[in-house]
Amino acid sequence: MGRELKVRVVCRKLYDYVCYDLKEIAFPSSLPDPPNIKKRPKLTWEQRIWVLKKATRLYAASWVRDIGPDLRPNDYKTDEMNDESNAQKKTAKDKELSIVEELAIAARGGMETLRPALQRLYMTRASAYRDAMKSFIEGYLEGVQQVREKKENSKTEEDADVSKKST
Repeated sequence: MGRELKVRVVCRKLYDYVCYDLKEIAFPSSLPDPPNIKKRPKLTWEQRIWVLKKATRLYAASWVRDIGPDLRPNDYKTDEMNDESNAQKKTAKDKELSIVEELAIAARGGMETLRPALQRLYMTRASAYRDAMKSFIEGYLEGVQQVREKKENSKTEEDADVSKKST
């Protein structure tokens, strides 16, 4: 009788694992929405077609460098804003092109000139990564220290409360 019960329990657990846990592992379900979120109503067919047309136009236009004011009027509000943004884009492009141009020129020169250019590129990337890691670690340590201080403050308050209650 005891052995039959053990077999049933094992079979039941195996069945539950296959039906529920394995399914959740293979195809995890997303978390439910918070209660304050209101679900949007479903789109009508006309709205779906309009969205598809708009998305297709934007996607096709994205293959062109300058999309233009007809597709993105909010991006082209004033001439002053355009002049400032174009100046910023040009400086960023110049910097980017200088790296690409430098590598292209170095590649034409052969392996002897390409190796130092690649080393400079990798070293700048590595130093940027190192600096980012240092700042992350410093921030993390500050956070840990703040948590420790909060714990110490709460412990001292608890000890003070306990000593007041015991007297």
